[in-house]
Amino acid sequence: MVALIIGMLVCVGLALAVVALVAVPARRDGRDLLTPKGDDVVSALKERQQSTRQRLERGETDDGEMAKDTTAVSPVAPVDPART
Repeated sequence: MVALIIGMLVCVGLALAVVALVAVPARRDGRDLLTPKGDDVVSALKERQQSTRQRLERGETDDGEMAKDTTAVSPVAPVDPART
C-alpha cells in the first residue's frame, strides 16, 4: 500500500514538472494552451454551467418545470428480506 502511494506521488511530481517545463514558459511567451476547438469546448461548458446554476437558483428541473419540495417527505428505511 505504501508503495502504491509513493508511486502515485512520484507520478504527480512528474506531472507538475512537465507542466512547469512546458506549459508555464509557453504561457509566458503568449502562446495559447488550448486549440481553437478546445476553447470552444471550454466556453460551451462555461455557458452550460451558468445556465444550470441559474435554473437551480430558480428551482427549475431539467424539463423547465418547478421542482417539487420533497423536504417534508420522510425517508423510508429499506426492508431486510431476511427479517420477514
